Amino acid sequence: LVSDAEEQKARRKAAEKIRDTAAELLDIYARREAQQGVVYEAPGEEYVRFAASFPFEETPDQQAAIEAVISDMVSPQPMDRVVCGDVGFGKTEVALRAAFVVAMTGQQVAIVAPTTLLARQHFKTFTERFAGWPVKVRQLSRMVTGKEATETRAGLKDGSVEIVIDTHAVLAEQVGFRDLGLVI
Repeated sequence: LVSDAEEQKARRKAAEKIRDTAAELLDIYARREAQQGVVYEAPGEEYVRFAASFPFEETPDQQAAIEAVISDMVSPQPMDRVVCGDVGFGKTEVALRAAFVVAMTGQQVAIVAPTTLLARQHFKTFTERFAGWPVKVRQLSRMVTGKEATETRAGLKDGSVEIVIDTHAVLAEQVGFRDLGLVI
């Protein structure tokens, strides 16, 4: 059995821990709010042409997610957004549109997929959608040859590769970027 004094002491400790955690979270939030993020120009006519190449009609939720992400990107606050949804609900299109905004400025985009298979699927989709645009899309995974991987890493360092798609391995120390603007 726990005495009333012990129970009160445990409650006080728990309350102190909650206050400390809340204070720490508020401090993190305040420091983040004070930071300046990269402000991208509002998408123009090229973006409208790119968006029009989407072979489906956007759902209302998908359109809302796209607008929210683009709104974040033209804001001075650093973007901190998670887009989630079931398979087949258009998250890749949201990523494509954000990647377009960044890549067309000359900055680089890293697409981080949870599996090599999904990285390969995204590579195919991104390559198809960016065909005809001055954006180089490369894949960096165990599915590419050593020569291709070396060329891709060199292109990321010198800026000639704007979009790279891989698993978490793209975040390894040996992968350097000239001007990374967005990680998806």
